[in-house]
Amino acid sequence: MPKNYMLSINPATEQLNGKFEMLTEKQAEEELKKCREAFESWRKKSIAERIVFLKKTAEVLRANSRKYGEIITKEMGKPIKQAVAEAEKCALVCEYYYENAEKFLAPENIQTDNKKSYISFEPLGVILGIMPWNFPFWQVFRFAVPAMAVGNVCILKHSSNVPQCALAIEQIFREAGLPGYVFKTLLISGEDASKLIAKVDGVSLTGSTEAGKKIGELAGKNIKKVVFELGGSDPFIVLEDADVQFACQTAVTARYQNTGQSCIAAKRFIVHRNVYEQFKKKFVEFVKAQKVGDPFNETTNVGPLARDDLRDALERQLKQAVKDGAKVLAGGHKLEGRGYFFEPTVIECKGNEKIMQEETFGPVATLIIAKDDDDALRIANSTEYGLGASVWTKDEKKIEKFARELQAGFVAVNSMVKSDPRLPFGGIKKSGIGRELSKLGIKEFVNIKAVIVN
Repeated sequence: MPKNYMLSINPATEQLNGKFEMLTEKQAEEELKKCREAFESWRKKSIAERIVFLKKTAEVLRANSRKYGEIITKEMGKPIKQAVAEAEKCALVCEYYYENAEKFLAPENIQTDNKKSYISFEPLGVILGIMPWNFPFWQVFRFAVPAMAVGNVCILKHSSNVPQCALAIEQIFREAGLPGYVFKTLLISGEDASKLIAKVDGVSLTGSTEAGKKIGELAGKNIKKVVFELGGSDPFIVLEDADVQFACQTAVTARYQNTGQSCIAAKRFIVHRNVYEQFKKKFVEFVKAQKVGDPFNETTNVGPLARDDLRDALERQLKQAVKDGAKVLAGGHKLEGRGYFFEPTVIECKGNEKIMQEETFGPVATLIIAKDDDDALRIANSTEYGLGASVWTKDEKKIEKFARELQAGFVAVNSMVKSDPRLPFGGIKKSGIGRELSKLGIKEFVNIKAVIVN
């Protein structure tokens, strides 16, 4: 039987980084058995014993953040400063759960008519993480760290274009002293990963809404616990009393960070008509000043897209938007030469364009005028997505109204949406199920057990 390989390709140069042999279905099942065996000993350790490795993991990440950043940049094209920052953010989530896991997982005593009543939080077993390439370290750490602190073991099926990142993460945990098979990377196909769903105890997926539908169907068929963080089309709402200059500066970062390849990136810029022209002029000016190029150059703001097919899809999406009536204000084209580069792009929409209902995964921003505050809210909530949302205003009553009425799992006021280990993260509608991070995220993959004693 011929061997199958995952190819790691540098998206800035289109050169092959390396090829990595994939496991067969049978080999993957054997690895799963070893993870199941590891669970039986891992679950019996105290929380204090389990979380020791988290402190060491954070130390490994901080000491080698440049090395890991370079792996990220070489494999999926993230500008190097952002890549190093991603590795350092992973250290934060390790430290957060090292400091708080025991408190979060302590049994809760409940007053009832029994002699004693309490709730305990116990691990489920083997958790399969199906993770994306866009934040190839962060997405994995935010899923795996709390799951392992609880006492679960984790299997990683990473995106096929970042095998070096996947293997590096496993090595980090090993270096930090995590016992073998408590975390295991499997280089397997999506099809083989799907077959594992029936044999694990939970599934954490970060990916597209379409991937969520497919994985959700399999998980539901086999009655498996899931946490999904899926697509987004986050609104960035600028009301007439906003600090437009500051909003514009933040808007550029919120849209073009990671070359726009983020579920929580601001994608639809909904601006009150009284400040629309001012915002548009300044925003386009800032976007045109973005430096596109070699992601290893410290001054680069926008790198290549991770794969050529993603760039092609973005180009088709943009052409359809123009056909639907959108106007290009900046950019709009692939860049010639090597690498999967695309110009930072701004388009002006009327509202009926197909792109306004889709997720744009790349450096394309859509601007639209809102007649008033209620119209801005209507436009913001008019998609099937509900991941994050940002609103800019100084009015306390408006802050309360938008925070309450925006249909999203995360609302940022006078700031951009960004995950924080201390806060729960996830979406509603077709943007996801469940939450990651914080004291809530650590309790997703647990058996919440009620106990009474008489």
